[in-house]
This record gives sequence, structure tokens and C-alpha cells, in this order.
Amino acid sequence: MKVVPLNDKIVVKRLEAESKTAGGIVLPDSAREKPKQGKVLSRGDGKHMENGKRAPFQVKEGDRVLFSSYAGSEVNIDGEEYLIMTEDDILAIVE
Repeated sequence: MKVVPLNDKIVVKRLEAESKTAGGIVLPDSAREKPKQGKVLSRGDGKHMENGKRAPFQVKEGDRVLFSSYAGSEVNIDGEEYLIMTEDDILAIVE
């Protein structure tokens, strides 16, 4: 199933949490922190501006992005977890 966001919304797939610490300690699922990085899967048409045009996005599909802990709304589709957020929720692009 393909998710097509509306207006200025972006669909992000959260990256997997690390299962080991830098020191080699294996972390159980309950101790893992949800990563604040993800990959942009799709984006809407852009935010409506007062002149009737749409503002262009700074991120593109495939970009790896950083976002805040409480950014977006979590949704489950076909057993996969996604985040739907606005571009304002994205802090940076990781290159």
C-alpha cells in the first residue's frame, strides 16, 4: 500500500534502533530508545501560500533526516510503523 500525504505533510520511516552500545553491550527491546532519524518516503504537494501557490519542500524523497522526539504522528500500515509530520518537525538532513 502506498501512503500519499496531503498538503505540507511528509511520510518518514523511522530507522532501526541500535541493538548494541558502543561498548558492545546488547540492549533488550524495552531498553532501546526510539531513533530520531528516518528516511523520507513521500511528501505532499507543499504548503498553500497566500498568493495561491505552493511552497517548495527543502527535503526530497530518500533523504535521511533528524527530527525531535515528539515529532509527527505515528501510524501503522500493513504492520509497518511510519511517521507523518510537517517539514517544520524536521531539524536537519543527514548527508
